[in-house]
Amino acid sequence: MRGGLEAQHLGKWVVIQNEQLIGIFDTFELAAECAVTNFGAGPYLISQVGAPPVSLPNSIMYNLVNA
Repeated sequence: MRGGLEAQHLGKWVVIQNEQLIGIFDTFELAAECAVTNFGAGPYLISQVGAPPVSLPNSIMYNLVNA
């Protein structure tokens, strides 16, 4: 899906849920509004088309005990 999105929608924001493209948006705010309205707390992915991957430091850890 990445190649097609980068060719046609570079710089736009996308919402993906369960490996399906939900929508393409001009701003992060519009993408987030769609995601929260449709899926609440998730899971879903909001990503900017063509942006480099985000690397989190090792010091950030998700603790399942507190989830």
